[in-house]
Amino acid sequence: MLLIGIAPSAFAQYENESDATIPLDKFYIKRQGSGGLRRILTKLHWGLSTGYGHSTLKHKLDGFSILQNPDSAVRIFSNADPSKAYANWFNNAVPVDVGNSASAPGSTVISSQTSKIGFKSKAFSIPFKATVHYEFNRYRIGGGYSIEYMRIGPFAPISHGDKIHGFAPQVSSLWMKHYFGMLGGMVYRYEQYDLVVDANIGGYKLGGGFNNGLIKKGIYFNLGVTAEREMSEYFRVFVRPSYEIKSYTLNMPDAGHSIKHRFNAYYINIGATYRIPELRRCFLKDCHAQLNHAHGNKEYRSRRHPIYKKQNPHYGENYPVILKYKGKNKKKLNPY
Repeated sequence: MLLIGIAPSAFAQYENESDATIPLDKFYIKRQGSGGLRRILTKLHWGLSTGYGHSTLKHKLDGFSILQNPDSAVRIFSNADPSKAYANWFNNAVPVDVGNSASAPGSTVISSQTSKIGFKSKAFSIPFKATVHYEFNRYRIGGGYSIEYMRIGPFAPISHGDKIHGFAPQVSSLWMKHYFGMLGGMVYRYEQYDLVVDANIGGYKLGGGFNNGLIKKGIYFNLGVTAEREMSEYFRVFVRPSYEIKSYTLNMPDAGHSIKHRFNAYYINIGATYRIPELRRCFLKDCHAQLNHAHGNKEYRSRRHPIYKKQNPHYGENYPVILKYKGKNKKKLNPY
């Protein structure tokens, strides 16, 4: 009976320290973790990355003809109305007067009615990307924003290269912005390595120099495979190759036609993700505990728990090899 009377008190658990009326070496206080807001924020993974992109720009000139004079830049005009001629049809439709130059000596006219005509170019870009996503089970959902610097090369004809000159675009460099939603899922895991298939779907905005009043854009699709390495429970590094599909249509005023520009791209991004730890860092500078622990009724994470190194928060793994066996010390007979 005595043991029965003592047992409920022996396992008593107090909500706070002031409620404990007898020594805490026999009775413990219920630990208090983080607040509700921090528990929500710790589910979010924040990412930053940069890398390299390679774009292929291409368009066809259906409904138009190409005019090439020996002493002038290439021009296009409408098959329905030859008086409607244009220059700079990559980022803006600039009307020009070609007069009777189509019948001038040495001029070349090639129509889309008889040939496949158009131009293509290549570009490289450097993207800077920020993302945030939420993970549940093996799936993740989120969004992001990126801005990339793009450098565009000269356009070359896709046919009749011996008769038609290429042209340099009026806008040879630009800053392009992306805003997107993200969906993905982990398909494979090996130790600290994860393989994730994901998609970014959203819109984009072309930089200055583009006549947005004449341009109609759709959404873009970016499909990628992310290889992640868990450095710790809060920090990961990753590499993500991807392929992006996007295009825009440039309306040619008074011509009754439009030109569709495609500029699909390959990317490879390198970056890192971080999530806020659920527990606050221990406030005692001299505390050497490597595991999650309590001071009073508050629970803290270890000060010795670096975000860049794998560690089990329940028992700590800071020093899997002790100091006397590391580096040049292992060659000494007496490292101390």
